[in-house]
Amino acid sequence: MKILLINPPAENEIIGNNPPIIEEERGFNPPLGLLYLAAYLRKNNHHQIKIIDSQVEELTYPQLKQKIKRFNPELVGITTMTLTLIDVLKTVSLVKAINKKIKVILGGPHVHIFPEETINLPGVDYLVLGEGEQAFNDLVKALDQKEKKEELEKRLKKIKGLVFKKNKRIINTGPQPFIMNLNQLPFPARDLVPYQKYSSLIAKRQPITTMITSRGCPFQCKFCDRPNLGKIFRARSAKNVVDEIEACVQMGINEFFVYDDTFTVNQQRVIDICDEIIKRKLKIGWDIRARVDTINKKILKKLKQANCERIHYGVEAGSLKVLKALNKGITLRQVRNAFRWTKEIGIDTLAYFMIGNPQEGKKEIEASLELMKQLKPDFVHLTILTPFPATKIYFEALEKGIIKKDVWQEFAQKPSPDFIPPVWGENFSREELFKIVSQAYKEFYTRPAYIIQGLRKIRSLPEFNRKIKAGLKVIKM
Repeated sequence: MKILLINPPAENEIIGNNPPIIEEERGFNPPLGLLYLAAYLRKNNHHQIKIIDSQVEELTYPQLKQKIKRFNPELVGITTMTLTLIDVLKTVSLVKAINKKIKVILGGPHVHIFPEETINLPGVDYLVLGEGEQAFNDLVKALDQKEKKEELEKRLKKIKGLVFKKNKRIINTGPQPFIMNLNQLPFPARDLVPYQKYSSLIAKRQPITTMITSRGCPFQCKFCDRPNLGKIFRARSAKNVVDEIEACVQMGINEFFVYDDTFTVNQQRVIDICDEIIKRKLKIGWDIRARVDTINKKILKKLKQANCERIHYGVEAGSLKVLKALNKGITLRQVRNAFRWTKEIGIDTLAYFMIGNPQEGKKEIEASLELMKQLKPDFVHLTILTPFPATKIYFEALEKGIIKKDVWQEFAQKPSPDFIPPVWGENFSREELFKIVSQAYKEFYTRPAYIIQGLRKIRSLPEFNRKIKAGLKVIKM
């Protein structure tokens, strides 16, 4: 069987409540979910597998259509996020226009949250819920049997994590159990995409790649939820993680963005990973995401020794009242300590902040912007809070009438490119928040001292060009 996995174009992506530059200049990350699926299929089957990453290849829809035609797949899998739903459906329509017999399977966070709405959309044959590797593989094996419709449906009902239709009736087989031993998964199939093209605005090298060394976030922040990955923290071993890093180095990839929700949940594992990198003398740069309450000087020293170059910290707000409203579970003292220690060790920092939060007035926003300057991070990522579907904060907004109706469910039912994501509009309008964010970016990134410091750290002409281009866009905001 010929299986095609597609990361759709981003021509109609629903932009969150933020200035476009935040998304435009980020660069391109590999579609890690599809790479894991492809690797798992390749390990467990004999099928011919191809991945098209329309975004990094910058494909138009006519170009994508030609690539699909040329490969002539029997089965197409498409990664589906809520904000990319319009492009997902355009891709589905494209596939079915080429050949109605091609089976289309959608997977990803959106289909997990909205299974009924998604399976009812035109051209969609199957959904894979939760972690997709096992269910997708089982579905492929079932379809490969070429059985009669009745026999196939009996077989499909036994596969956990599937949604499909039988005589217009929706069949949901229930959740697939979480994969507890992540070491059993093969490394993502980076060789199936043009891995040399992936880049990041804040990277020091090119190409870059992303990695996931654990799944499941045990913390309870109201504004964040990954229901397809669950709350049970499951981690790969240090050896398994560094084996993947070493395989990437052999491909010519030397910079890694670790996309775990919180890399530092298990501190001993962090130390073990660092020791393994040091032992193998790998000449790499890497960055991680960490909570300020899971970091200490010992961990930071070890990370520095292993050449971890950046740590992304979720600060979110400069007011304890707002942090409590977000159920963030950190203190401002922990924030200040984490940034001070990280700078003293010599690791760059990126601070995530949000405005437009519950219980946030002008005074609280000013406190956040002041803290942002006091911390002196190397990078700031400031956004407007978007109450995303399935998050506690979204349900709270509905209960309090701050958001009047279930707009995400309506969008899932009838996707429209005109859709505007909701904000927590308790004290500020979207326009007011947008103006504050734009001004804050200008003030932070156009400070002479910041510019001089940034120029001193640039290591290559491509890095210089990326940052100059982004800087000019900030000035024009």
